[in-house]
Amino acid sequence: MNPSPPRGSFADGSYANSYGTRRYKLFIAPPDQGAPRPLLVMLHGCLQDPDDFALGTRMNTLAEEQGIVVLYPAQSESANQTRCWNWFNPANQRRDQGEPSIIAGMTREVVGSHNIDARRVYIAGMSAGGAMAAIMAATYPDLYAAVGIHSGVPYGAAQNLLAAITAMKDGAATGAQLPTKGIPLIVFHGDQDIMVNSRNGERLLAQWLGDTVPGRMQDTSSAQASEGNGRAFTRTRYRDGAGHAVAENWLVHEAGHAWSGGGTAGSFADASGPDASREMLRFFSEVSQAGATAPRRGLLKRLKERLALGPPRAG
Repeated sequence: MNPSPPRGSFADGSYANSYGTRRYKLFIAPPDQGAPRPLLVMLHGCLQDPDDFALGTRMNTLAEEQGIVVLYPAQSESANQTRCWNWFNPANQRRDQGEPSIIAGMTREVVGSHNIDARRVYIAGMSAGGAMAAIMAATYPDLYAAVGIHSGVPYGAAQNLLAAITAMKDGAATGAQLPTKGIPLIVFHGDQDIMVNSRNGERLLAQWLGDTVPGRMQDTSSAQASEGNGRAFTRTRYRDGAGHAVAENWLVHEAGHAWSGGGTAGSFADASGPDASREMLRFFSEVSQAGATAPRRGLLKRLKERLALGPPRAG
C-alpha cells in the first residue's frame, strides 16, 4: 500500500534573469500558526525533474510533517540534454553568474514572496545537483544557512566535461579553494557508488572544513539503520570549539548511486535506510538552533574562526 501523498500545494513557477529562465516546483505545507517557515532548496540530479526528485527523496512528506517550504529548481533540456546542472562549466562556478545566479535569484524571490525565515534557508542536492549545491553554498554563504550533498563532488572539482567524468569516476584530485570557510555541511555517499566515487565525499569534507585552525572536535560511529532493512553506515561528526555541529559525513555501506532511505516511486533512490532526508533536516535544525541566539553574520564569523579538523577518516 502506497503512503498517502502530502496534503500541501505543489505548484509550478518560473524565474528569469539575464542568464536565463528556469522553471521550478514549490511545495507549501498546509497553513500553521503563521510563524515564518524554513525554506529548503532541492537540486535534482541528471535525468531527473522536480516531481521525480520529490518522490525519490520523500522530502515533501517530511516537509508537511515539519512545516517546511521546499523549492525544486528544474534544469532545462535546452541547457543540458540530460537535465544535468552544468556544474563543471567555470561560468557556473561563480557568484552572480550563470546557473548559480538563477538558483540564487529564484531562492530570493521565494523568500520575498512567502512567509520564510531568511535565517533558515538551506540547500541540498543529489549527484549533479549535489555538485551544484556545493557551488551555491560556497558562493552564497550569506543566503544559505547549511548545505546537504548526496553523491556529489567538491566545489570546483572540474573545469570541463572530460575532467568532470574523471572526477566522478576516480574521485576529484582536489577542488577550488572556497571563497570563505564553508557553511555547515552534511554529506551522504554510498561506498559502492560506481557513478560518483565515494572518495568525493571524503575530499569534499576535507575541502570544506580545512585544517588551518587548531582545536578540532570529531567523533565517528558505525551502526545499522533502524528503518526496515536499513543498511549499515559510518557517521563522522565534526564540531567547532564551542561544540556546535559544523559537518557530518555519512558513508552508507553497500549502497550505490541512490538517495539513501528514499521512496521507490522516484529514480535513483534506495528505500533502505539511513534516511538521508530526515537526517539532513535534523542537521539543518541543529545548526540553526546553535545560531539562534546570534545574528546570522555573527554565526558566520564564529564558524570562520572556530572551524577545525584534519582530513576525514575513511568509514
